[in-house]
Amino acid sequence: MMANGEGNARTSDGRPASAAAQGPLRGGLRLGTVLGVPVHVDWSLLIIFMLIAVNLGLGLFPAWHPDWSVTLTWGMALAASLLFFASVLAHELSHAVVARSRGIPVSSITLFIFGGLAQVEDEPESPQDEFLMAAVGPLVSIAIGVVATLGAYALAGDALAWIDPGDPEPAMRAVGPLATLLLWLGPINVVLGSFNLIPGFPLDGGRVARSIAWWATGDLVKATRWATGAGRVFAWALMGIGVVQMFTGSAVQGVWLLLIGWFLNNAAQMSYAQVLVRRALDDVPVTRIMDTCVGTLSPEVSVETFVRDYLLGTDQACWPVKADDGGLLGLVTMDDVRRVTQEHWPLTTVEDIMTPVDELDAVSPTADAEQAFRLLSRRDVEQVPVLDGERVLGFVRRRDLVRWMSLQGSGELRVAA
Repeated sequence: MMANGEGNARTSDGRPASAAAQGPLRGGLRLGTVLGVPVHVDWSLLIIFMLIAVNLGLGLFPAWHPDWSVTLTWGMALAASLLFFASVLAHELSHAVVARSRGIPVSSITLFIFGGLAQVEDEPESPQDEFLMAAVGPLVSIAIGVVATLGAYALAGDALAWIDPGDPEPAMRAVGPLATLLLWLGPINVVLGSFNLIPGFPLDGGRVARSIAWWATGDLVKATRWATGAGRVFAWALMGIGVVQMFTGSAVQGVWLLLIGWFLNNAAQMSYAQVLVRRALDDVPVTRIMDTCVGTLSPEVSVETFVRDYLLGTDQACWPVKADDGGLLGLVTMDDVRRVTQEHWPLTTVEDIMTPVDELDAVSPTADAEQAFRLLSRRDVEQVPVLDGERVLGFVRRRDLVRWMSLQGSGELRVAA
């Protein structure tokens, strides 16, 4: 699955946040970088990892191979869990590779309880880009599934020649550990790829459907509305099936379908909201929306004075720190203050805790409001400075963008905001 408009998070002072806090899913762990893309793992992944391992270690593998030792059974179960998420990572990396080949930056990949999320920083520029980016993921998953299954049959030889799909256990007892592992991994990946091809936004199949509707209508908003509608119908259908299963003896599976449906429904609404917001803010100059009432600080001001006389006395949340000659040194916010214990406030200056000017993320006065919105979303902050060289012209605040969209008179925009 792909997510648009979410990039590397930063603190509200403009500095990069810790890897554990980046992306739309907080509190995870950065694994490293693969093909130049940072890869994060959300803590919720542990739930599905344990579910897969326990299901295989206590259920499927002992049924297929009652002669296996406990060590071999659980070793294969853990290996299957790891290989499954490696295949999910390959799925997301394929999105990232195609996106970058089409000139769309990819900020990170996050693996979490429902699979994976490749976070691209912008919407595709054309239906063709959307189609290629969306279609490649399911195709990679299906390809992994086919190769794994063929590899299993090659390793098993004649043992699987007469396998009964309704009762596979007799045939499976003659299959070795590696072939068993591949026989589980292959069909799972085919199911994963096929599920993602369902034409419900924001699943990959929904993005493929949106690209076709976009190409046919020439209207991204209309195409997104159609794809979102299909995605929400599918999500509600999953939740309905989940409710039925909860009352017919399959409570665990029913709860799982409810959670997946709830997640997909929310994701569809959020994706449509992003498109509406971006369309409303496109070509609107930041100078029309920004707050120009900007107070400044001397670098010698203590943190204690900053809190008492500046932060508590106004609603300005981000303060420029200027040198005696008027040059901008950096910005300081409440987030910076929180990093200093209160007993050190009188002895610490704002220059000690500010974000230096060369580390700031900002927009220029020639930028449009959509660029400011993208930066606010990427950093997950409430305001972003508008800089003309080293001169702070003002701040674009999230609430300013919300107010602007509310004035447009569209109910859809007010909901999206």
